[in-house]
Amino acid sequence: MQKMKKLALLPALLLSLAAHADEREWLPYKKLVEDLRIDKFYALPAAERDKISLYVTVKPNNKSIKPGDVILTAVRGGERQQLPALSADFRMALVPNPKWMSDDTKIMTSLPKEEKSAVGWDATTPVPEGMQWNYAQVMGSIGQMNQAIKKMAGALSLFAPSAKTVTFKFSHPAQLKIGNAVYNTDARNQIKLKADSALLKENPLIVASERPYEAELDSE
Repeated sequence: MQKMKKLALLPALLLSLAAHADEREWLPYKKLVEDLRIDKFYALPAAERDKISLYVTVKPNNKSIKPGDVILTAVRGGERQQLPALSADFRMALVPNPKWMSDDTKIMTSLPKEEKSAVGWDATTPVPEGMQWNYAQVMGSIGQMNQAIKKMAGALSLFAPSAKTVTFKFSHPAQLKIGNAVYNTDARNQIKLKADSALLKENPLIVASERPYEAELDSE
């Protein structure tokens, strides 16, 4: 009976091996985290990053590859764990796992060796509930992001990009009203705003005609 039990496990084991046959080693988990300074970001006090959501981006050069085609798996010894699935924008929220910050934790990818990808990060600011929000609560994310970049980059901060605008993205044409000023969406249903130091102090309401689905921090 003992032999029969062991033999019964073989088909399942072979299926498991076949399921991973197409994947290949991509890069060490530690290298991904440290090169993008994701560990430095999450080491900041929560109050210094509460206006920021940071995402790792993995964008294949081959435009025919869809986000669902990219499967990344962390492997350490016999332990395997799939990383968060990429969103429609090729983003994933990656909070560093301390036990994987060792040289023997590898990230496996489902993409063939000839397919190259650009790796970086995007940042957004959480939009508060409702259709109106205090100016500083949203636009203050630009200053907070730049302070975070300085601490993440350290001595290289002079060469690091800086956040300059918040791009509000809508599903339809929309407006934002700040005091007497009205801002309309462009052809892409977006409104790009720079932070105004006087408005940051005054902290008026931003009133939206509809709720944006995202507010992205941008360097332009």
